[in-house]
Amino acid sequence: MDEVEYDINKARQKKTKVGSYRIRPDGTQERKKVPLAQSEAFLVDLLDKVCMRMNDYQLEDDPVTKQKYFRRYAPRKGDKIYKEYKKFFFYSDAFKPLKFACEAIIEKYEDEIFALIAQEAHHLADMLCSEKSDLCGTPVSHPEP
Repeated sequence: MDEVEYDINKARQKKTKVGSYRIRPDGTQERKKVPLAQSEAFLVDLLDKVCMRMNDYQLEDDPVTKQKYFRRYAPRKGDKIYKEYKKFFFYSDAFKPLKFACEAIIEKYEDEIFALIAQEAHHLADMLCSEKSDLCGTPVSHPEP
């Protein structure tokens, strides 16, 4: 959900045209500008592709609780070191369970995710966990990289 929220926050500043492509008798079209983050086409595309980025995460142990969790290690596209990072190829099967879990969550909770985005909710992961699903027990915070 952090990946979804990252893309939503980037898209909140952009607008896109939506509406019908049908032409009225007077020759006009009913089209309006809406925030890109609320465009159904953007959201469907985002949810279709977000799980592909799970290979940007690695499995780590929390130093205090010793619980395993996934943490993003790869820079994002706008980061200064992104171009340098992309010169290297990293591959591990470790991300596959995370990708599978991501796909299962998106499939099962797609409507709930859309509803949270439509409400312009922040902290999507926490909201999905605590209010829209039974995915989480007690939330565990992890240090940011």
